[in-house]
Amino acid sequence: MRQSLAQFEQAFYEESALDRSRREHLATKAQQRSRKRELEKIHKRGSMRFVLLALTLIATAVVVTIAMFETLYMVMG
Repeated sequence: MRQSLAQFEQAFYEESALDRSRREHLATKAQQRSRKRELEKIHKRGSMRFVLLALTLIATAVVVTIAMFETLYMVMG
């Protein structure tokens, strides 16, 4: 009876250690996934801002060019 109780306790400690290790591993994986999602979100936001900036610059160049030619037409004509 004592031996089986000692074996039961040993098995319990081993299982507890494995469970603790498993929980730590799962927590680490969850943190890694969270960080990866955060980085992807930041990258996507940065790409969107870059496209918006490029479109704004192009639109500004078009408006300035049109205004310049309109002014030139009014001065010359």
